[in-house]
Amino acid sequence: MVKKAFQNPKGGLNAKGRAHFKRTEGSNLKRPLKTGTSGRRVSFAARFGGMAGSMKKKNGEPTRLALALKAWGFSSKEAARNFARRNKKS
Repeated sequence: MVKKAFQNPKGGLNAKGRAHFKRTEGSNLKRPLKTGTSGRRVSFAARFGGMAGSMKKKNGEPTRLALALKAWGFSSKEAARNFARRNKKS
């Protein structure tokens, strides 16, 4: 579970969260890409488009999954899956 201080309220990690992850894990996480067909964005769309879980909480708020998809420029899991299918490398 990620601390709230490291979560971007609009989805994903904020800069402080990415810096913390780099210090503790040694990984170099990058910001979400909202547009384009780079391999990172296609890979994200394929992974998150297939994730189980609801897009809304019981109280009607978007889940972290929905926020992450929005941060990457996708309106739904279906939109992410379609994007991944269209742009996968053969």
